[in-house]
Amino acid sequence: MTEDPDDILTRLPARLKQARRAQGLSLEAVANLSGVSRSMVSQIERGESSPTIATLWNLTRALQVDFAGLLDAADASDRIEVLRQSEVPSIDNMGQGCRIRILSAPEEAGGHEVYDIRFEKGGALNSQPHTRGAQEQLTVLEGSVHVTSGTAASELGVGDTARYAADVVHSISAPAGAARVFLIVKNA
Repeated sequence: MTEDPDDILTRLPARLKQARRAQGLSLEAVANLSGVSRSMVSQIERGESSPTIATLWNLTRALQVDFAGLLDAADASDRIEVLRQSEVPSIDNMGQGCRIRILSAPEEAGGHEVYDIRFEKGGALNSQPHTRGAQEQLTVLEGSVHVTSGTAASELGVGDTARYAADVVHSISAPAGAARVFLIVKNA
């Protein structure tokens, strides 16, 4: 069933205001981030002005919200976003003998990143320092791994979790055999 364009325009002001408040941003902050004047942002939120596509695009980028999702009929709480295994992006050329599957949403890059990493026997992922204050949390799902962070080192087995600084040189390796880990990277 095709949506009535008037329904979309009726929902838009409230959705924009909700997105701005969810980010904890003032009208002035949104204006600065989007290049749309403060008065125009206010008029759009009050339903007194209909934005052009370009204006709407600038606002959604500033608010870090999905353009299409802003116009969907269903609330975000009424949906489940599914990424099928075949659709999960992976990195095969980073590290040696490891395959990294990216589980976090693309917009989370540089903030809160989630990875599923599989190591072949002897595989390793050696990382340079991330941003200052960055932390990693790793849980071993299969096998065992050796983790280093700066000069600290630890051996982990199935079910073990390690939290460590990622703003120093750090590494994960599987010297004893194949292993799989779940890794969360939190950049400050």
